[in-house]
Amino acid sequence: MEKLLQKYYQKLDRTQLNKVRYLMDEIDWSNRFIGIKGARGVGKTTLLFQFIKVKNLNPSETLYVSLDDLYFTENKLYDLTEQFVNEGGKHLLVDEVHRYQNWSSELKNIYDDFPDLQIIFTGSSLIHIEKARGDLSRRPVIHELHGLSYREFLDFSNLFRYNKLKLEDILDNHVEISRYIISEIKPLAYFKDYLTFGLYPYFLENKNSYQQKLIETVLIALSTDLPSNYNISYASIEKIKQLLYVLAESVPFKPNIAKLSERIGVSRNSLLDFLRYLEELRVIKRLYADTKGIGVLQKPEKIYLYHPNISYALAYRDAAMGSIRESFFVNQLGANQLVEYSPTGDFKVGKYIFEIGGQSKSQKQILGEEYAYIGADNIEIGHKNKIPLWLFGFLY
Repeated sequence: MEKLLQKYYQKLDRTQLNKVRYLMDEIDWSNRFIGIKGARGVGKTTLLFQFIKVKNLNPSETLYVSLDDLYFTENKLYDLTEQFVNEGGKHLLVDEVHRYQNWSSELKNIYDDFPDLQIIFTGSSLIHIEKARGDLSRRPVIHELHGLSYREFLDFSNLFRYNKLKLEDILDNHVEISRYIISEIKPLAYFKDYLTFGLYPYFLENKNSYQQKLIETVLIALSTDLPSNYNISYASIEKIKQLLYVLAESVPFKPNIAKLSERIGVSRNSLLDFLRYLEELRVIKRLYADTKGIGVLQKPEKIYLYHPNISYALAYRDAAMGSIRESFFVNQLGANQLVEYSPTGDFKVGKYIFEIGGQSKSQKQILGEEYAYIGADNIEIGHKNKIPLWLFGFLY
């Protein structure tokens, strides 16, 4: 345990509070059992250590462990926790839970057997976390840490700091908000950078290798997370990679499942499963016209890559700007809103209809719609229902 404590204190001493992710303010940290899921590299570990400092927890009453540590090849988390609690421990922070066999049932037993202990866990495999909800009997409150928003990208780049906005704030007051922001910074000057390499905080380490690291992250998720959760063969993983290549060259599109399954060489049901896996890994986003009662075998109306960064990393030719714009909009609003396919505009969010395009985008497609807006690229300030696209990056 001494080596685990040494690693914990070293990481805690290196943790800074100058850049804190949005989720810090959204989690109710008074809950006794909290789960944080998110893709590799999104900042979950840093969030745990910042939580200790922000809440001014007593380090001696707090223990951080990563379950990919070699210590756990011969030691059980339950036994370590029992020793920690007996020595006065109150807060257990468990990182990378998906690396530990039977982690969900063991955490459930820890939660039940040590009623005065707070447990916070993270997992980079979103599939593992979702599949474990049954074992955990829905005891923990689970949050997802998304990639950086455009607002956070500007903050982490030391360019501009601004509070997150609600969607209604943008719809009702976008002119006033935009006027203030452009008096402080030129948001369009950095927007392309964000679209290219701004989703994950590790862009701060090396921008030049960012896209290669992103590709490696996606491939690790395919080769590691899928086989450990689903009865899936190596041949199927290769088919999923082939599907991803096709999608990267084609999105957004309205999928013809029969033709796509024929091209990949799998059955219709297998193809729909593959699309679901890619969305669970946060590589693509499926859009439906009506999300009520969606079945696992229902085909989506439209498919996007999860974020423009993935488009730039995977595409072997320049991604279409229309695709990039729409992918950005779906990603930023999808972090805390339900985005659906719209037969009139491009997207439906609640009662609102959105059409996405360039600065000259007309009202033609949404004419007659009461709650309709245009998200227009390459403009600093909008007018009436025409809103700068970049401003939707300030929602979280």
